[in-house]
Amino acid sequence: MHTGYKLPAVTFQTRIRDESIEGPNPFRWESKSTEDYFAGKRVVLFSLPGAFTPTCSTYQLPGFENGFADFKAQGIDAIYCMSVNDAFVMNKWAQDQKLQNVQVIPDGSGEFTRRLGMLVRKDNLGFGLRSWRYAAVINNGVVEAWFEEPGLCDNHGEDPYGVSSPETVLNWLNDANREQAA
Repeated sequence: MHTGYKLPAVTFQTRIRDESIEGPNPFRWESKSTEDYFAGKRVVLFSLPGAFTPTCSTYQLPGFENGFADFKAQGIDAIYCMSVNDAFVMNKWAQDQKLQNVQVIPDGSGEFTRRLGMLVRKDNLGFGLRSWRYAAVINNGVVEAWFEEPGLCDNHGEDPYGVSSPETVLNWLNDANREQAA
């Protein structure tokens, strides 16, 4: 992936809370486009192999969630967490993680991830097709900075983490903003 790349136009199938629906599952389907998430905003997008998995739940997602004010201070409008999981799983994970700042995007079919070149096989873990771990700064739907974990391949024996960490992305934003100010 390279800077200047325009994100692919994809439709995501999401589940949105709707108080007019009674019962234990007050949600309705809502289609959201790449444009809905990224147009006119400067955001951080990070993607990971799966909701509820250890590195994602312990380090990456909480780091972005807890650091939201620092990202906002660097000109970030939103932080999105994407995974090749369906809307039910992503919403339950967001609830389990008590998210207030990071919004989840379900790439249930993996179409967005595939078109970015980040769809990998994780059959060695029983996952099937999933996202390789990465983060990006996206400005109005265009990649401004890209942070991809090393070793992109199918059935990788490990789950590299560091390049796409909240700390790495925030350091890049700090440096980029410092350079602009100089």
